[in-house]
Amino acid sequence: MTLTKRKLFKLGDIVRQLGGELIGDPHVRIHQVATLESARSTDIAFLAQSRYLPQLSQTRAAAVILGPEARDASSLPRIISANPYAYFAKVSMLLNPPAAVEPGIHKSAVVDKSARVAKSTSIGACAVIGKEAQIADSASIGPGCFIGDGASIGAGSRLHANVTVYHECRIGARCIVHSGVVIGSDGFGIAKEEGVWKKIPQIGRVLIGDDVEIGANTTIDRGALDDTVIADGVKLDNQIQIAHNVRIGANTAIAACVGIAGSAKIGSNCALGGASMIYGHITLADNVNVSAGTLIMKSLEQPGTYTGVYPFSSHQRWLRNAAHLRQLDDLVKRVRELEGRPRKAERDKS
Repeated sequence: MTLTKRKLFKLGDIVRQLGGELIGDPHVRIHQVATLESARSTDIAFLAQSRYLPQLSQTRAAAVILGPEARDASSLPRIISANPYAYFAKVSMLLNPPAAVEPGIHKSAVVDKSARVAKSTSIGACAVIGKEAQIADSASIGPGCFIGDGASIGAGSRLHANVTVYHECRIGARCIVHSGVVIGSDGFGIAKEEGVWKKIPQIGRVLIGDDVEIGANTTIDRGALDDTVIADGVKLDNQIQIAHNVRIGANTAIAACVGIAGSAKIGSNCALGGASMIYGHITLADNVNVSAGTLIMKSLEQPGTYTGVYPFSSHQRWLRNAAHLRQLDDLVKRVRELEGRPRKAERDKS
């Protein structure tokens, strides 16, 4: 792969390709995207939250992307969109397209004779492609990647350097897999006998759908018996642990450092905040949002936002509150006892 030369676009060209309403000069040239605060005279910025309105009045951007409610908040050339942040993302992709795939197999790569590798595929230096593995059209396998026996990589998918895909695992089309990802390692399956832990062979696979992105150093364990399944459109941040037999529904987004224990089922269109933890063998319904740092220990059957984070405070105040919390059960018992005394006195009178 080579770096893509950045293209320049006029505002009118952007709107013709992406839609939206243009107010102002359509011939303004845009070189790059930027924040309101850091934008230069050749950049386009966006406003998605009203708290940044003061920055809008001071920005040096050539143009801005605004929501309908802020259409008159600036005199700059502007594009009006119902979702300024999503529109900004599309403009950024337009201005910063991924590097083109240069077909070919590096001379230091090791490709088994039985592997099926499309001619339009790029195989980087020191990559290893195992027996009967399949690499589809226009896929890119970065330097140092390992694709195990019988594994498959879908069309247009990109694996950055040093990705490991164990045997028989499958990655769909147009996926992005960042460096250090491990797909299909053994799940934590052990059974205790006479004080000794015995390993349980993990014989399932990992099946990853289309248009999935997996962040750096994320690990996805293969199933113990059934497969671990990541559905279409899922977005995984860096350093996430997904255990064996987990199933994640379509278009769910999961932030960094989340841990999902074995056999948990996450619905579609969910959002898991950073460092949240999901217990094993439970189910989260579709459209569930879990706040950062929250531990979920039982199934959530209704959509909505769930938060279980203890509010922070100064250390000394936290210690006092924690001491009170330890006595909460005793306090509840005492309150119930006190509430029961008037009722008992009334019964005695009658």
